[in-house]
Amino acid sequence: MPAQPPSRGGIILATFLAAMVLRIIPWPDGWGAYNPDWVLLALIYWCIALPDRVGIGVAWSLGLLCDVLGGKILGQQALVYTMVAYLCLKIYQRLRLHPVTQQTLAVLGYLLFAQLLNYWILNVKGLGPIEWDYWLSSVFGAAAWPLVFLSLRYLRRAFQVL
Repeated sequence: MPAQPPSRGGIILATFLAAMVLRIIPWPDGWGAYNPDWVLLALIYWCIALPDRVGIGVAWSLGLLCDVLGGKILGQQALVYTMVAYLCLKIYQRLRLHPVTQQTLAVLGYLLFAQLLNYWILNVKGLGPIEWDYWLSSVFGAAAWPLVFLSLRYLRRAFQVL
């Protein structure tokens, strides 16, 4: 009996689970600011690659899971991920045409927008000013984008996720 190929939707789910694990891994003291939002990077990739399968609903669900994992206000990450997914879905056809180096600038914009929304939510909550290193995770996320893009594209092609 031939082995059945893995579920193609399972590959997408596995990448999101791996991204969540990367998100919650503890970093040494002082290095936490450099940890990019891996879940958001994976979400951006899948919204660009398969906009008919990964969209607003998936972004909302992932955001709620990340809210529970991170102990944040319920709905905070859900709102942020939904807004970024919406922006990705609006221009995914144009983003696909650009090389990875130019996509990195768009991803930096998405990550900075996500952090700006988080910052706004934190200010509404009354947590006050933040340090300048708060923005570093966006820069490191954009620097990691080529690796994330190439890795997820390889998985998508190897497992024929369509």
